[in-house]
Amino acid sequence: MSPTAALLVIAAIVVAATIAGIVLRRRDGRARAVHAGAVEPSALALPGDAFGERATLVQFSTELCARCPGVRRLLSEVAREREGVVHVDVDLTHRPDIAQRFRVLQTPTTLVLDAHGVPRARIAGAPARHTVAHELDALEGITHV
Repeated sequence: MSPTAALLVIAAIVVAATIAGIVLRRRDGRARAVHAGAVEPSALALPGDAFGERATLVQFSTELCARCPGVRRLLSEVAREREGVVHVDVDLTHRPDIAQRFRVLQTPTTLVLDAHGVPRARIAGAPARHTVAHELDALEGITHV
């Protein structure tokens, strides 16, 4: 292979990797709507009263996740600030069955459940506070102008 061709191949790989990184970065921490049946606390190996009266923030994490402690603090603070909202952390390290059931491909991943335990939003990656607040407001019918 000529040096020019090798340089062109390397340049193409760098451009493709950069584009893939930008796309993945833009999707990280964004909420998307979820349409699924209600989640039973037993499916997450939690006691029956673990869910909130208005909403539940279910965080899927692992022991080696670098961003999970920060997300845990953020979700706990949001839950404390809002009446009827509970934060639940599910460690997937030793429970791959739960990861498979909820199709968790990265940690942290957060599910926003309504008062009936029905997932309404899924946030892959580290969410921003305003993203979580917006999803909780949407559950309560609060709109922002």
